[in-house]
Amino acid sequence: MSGRVLVLHGIWNTRSWMLPLVWRLRRAGIDAHSFGYDSILGGPGAAVPALAASIQAQAVTGLVGYSLGGLIALQALQQHPGLPVTTLVCLGTPLSGSQTARQLCQLRLGRLLGRSGQLLGQAQQRGTGAVRIGQVAGNRPLGLGRLLGAQGRDSDGTVGLAETHWPGLADHCVVPATHTGLPFNRQAAGQVVHFLRNGCFVPGVAPG
Repeated sequence: MSGRVLVLHGIWNTRSWMLPLVWRLRRAGIDAHSFGYDSILGGPGAAVPALAASIQAQAVTGLVGYSLGGLIALQALQQHPGLPVTTLVCLGTPLSGSQTARQLCQLRLGRLLGRSGQLLGQAQQRGTGAVRIGQVAGNRPLGLGRLLGAQGRDSDGTVGLAETHWPGLADHCVVPATHTGLPFNRQAAGQVVHFLRNGCFVPGVAPG
């Protein structure tokens, strides 16, 4: 695709967490750059307008969001419908709401999620205009969600496969990765590249 792509990290991460994926996108000829934000103290209230401003200033046409980063990206697109973005690829993003996040709140551990807890726990609304959205999900059930009893085997250990589905998706695929491993997974990176270029994932890969 032409134009710049911003890559967003998830909760408890920094922008450096996404550098392996950024490097793979660059090697594929995509002008990718990481976007950092404060997921705990700042949350979506600060991250969404900052992202929208960066998109406008840099003429960004594509977004890649890992976990919470996908929700931040979606919020920016919904709240600022005039942005020049045409494509969003999510990685393990709980678009239908995170049971793991809700379980943390039930255990009175919601403070660990900071100001992003509410966004993680709720299902997202439809409607992003002409933006084409894809989701790459993992199916290796090792992670915080399993430890809390919030997720079963049909998950990446933190986010359930059902939670990665959403009516607004143009395509959905599954790769062999845990939630933590998605940004470092070679197959996931290949799917991101294919979606950014073609608006769909590689044919023949499990649709989830």
